[in-house]
Amino acid sequence: MLAPATLHGAKATDDAGRTLKVQVDYTGAGKIDETHKVYVVLWDTPDFIHGGGIMPVALKPATKKDDVVTFDDIKKVPAYISTAYDPTGSWDGQSGPPPSGTSLGLYTKGGATAEPIDIAPGKTVAVKVTFDDTIKMP
Repeated sequence: MLAPATLHGAKATDDAGRTLKVQVDYTGAGKIDETHKVYVVLWDTPDFIHGGGIMPVALKPATKKDDVVTFDDIKKVPAYISTAYDPTGSWDGQSGPPPSGTSLGLYTKGGATAEPIDIAPGKTVAVKVTFDDTIKMP
């Protein structure tokens, strides 16, 4: 699920006024609540999969297994989405990478690459990310 991704023929643009709604569908065994959150992460490059210190554009928590988070005023497309669930509830989403054992998800249309999400200026796009406990941080 977290394999190298390539971007073929897509152009990054810098127009604002885009909104992305991400429905989280965590089907794993963990409890999701105010203490045990799923973090939905917005990226402006698929290269985040490779690591190397790439910083996310934004990060928002989901507090239910089927929550929706909204990213407003996205400035650069295509956008990419990943998710992380720390079953211990100790990770705050900001203090470095997710800890070992964190369940990971990725917006993809099948396969193991991050799917680009194009959003026209002034428009809203909704996507769904389904993940479980199959892929975990080492």
